[in-house]
Amino acid sequence: MADEIQRGAAVEIGKDEYGISQVLLRSPRGASTRVSLHGGQVRSWKTERGEELLFSSIKANLKPPAAVRGGIPICFPQFGKRGSLEQHGFARNRIWTIEENPPPLASTDSSNKAFIDLLLKSSDDDLKTWPHGYELRVRVILSVDGSLSLVSRIRNVNSKPFSFSFAYRTYLSVSDISEVRVEGLETLDYLDNLCNRERFTEQGDALTFESEIDRVYLSSSDAVAVFDHEKKSTFVIKKEGLPDVVVWNPWDKKARTIPDFGDDEYKQMLCVDAAAIEKPITLKPGEEWTGRVELCVVASIQ
Repeated sequence: MADEIQRGAAVEIGKDEYGISQVLLRSPRGASTRVSLHGGQVRSWKTERGEELLFSSIKANLKPPAAVRGGIPICFPQFGKRGSLEQHGFARNRIWTIEENPPPLASTDSSNKAFIDLLLKSSDDDLKTWPHGYELRVRVILSVDGSLSLVSRIRNVNSKPFSFSFAYRTYLSVSDISEVRVEGLETLDYLDNLCNRERFTEQGDALTFESEIDRVYLSSSDAVAVFDHEKKSTFVIKKEGLPDVVVWNPWDKKARTIPDFGDDEYKQMLCVDAAAIEKPITLKPGEEWTGRVELCVVASIQ
């Protein structure tokens, strides 16, 4: 990385090809994650063997202020087109800052872990389209075992209440989408975005994939598992403060209509997002909300 500044053994700061700062976190065992200040977005998460765990499209537009297809974009204050703002809100398009001395983060042990604190505040442009004063903080933590955690805090610095939706849009890299199954969503109600958000109940024991899917599962448990049979590995997604889970794969026809997505890339990805969508979160003046997600990969028991 160019112009690197060491911030301890496990944190390096450099710039990308557009001059935007990015942060590289390394664990002592060699796992890594790369975070861009463009969108406050995790762009890469690798195992200690160097295997990339997150999907990024070869057609992704990395130039600000475009939204970057892949990694973990942060959707705030709106998810999808459920409101008057641009799709998935504006946080993923903005340039964030590194916060050197953030307010204390309760019940989060970051000792002996590589982490970075990022901050986004309401700008004049934001206030024109969404007239609410906010501070959005994200701590990205890479643990010794290579697990990745994101902790978000949103504070109302306004004089009146506001409501928002939030999601960690998590593009998982998979070997073959037809060989993937998701557990932890059985018997849940979901809103199907392919059927005008009509409400259904999940009937299967596990979710498998053979066509386009775009669903918001409601009031899920705090853990979801994504099994990749070909890799013999499992993503375990644990979450707090984020009751919903979005599952998305565009499949072949939809993929061909997305400009920043390769025609066949749907086979190598699955979005499984920890989110708060169905019931927006409301903050009174001075109140703060916290949501967190932890991602880890374990060997599957065959």
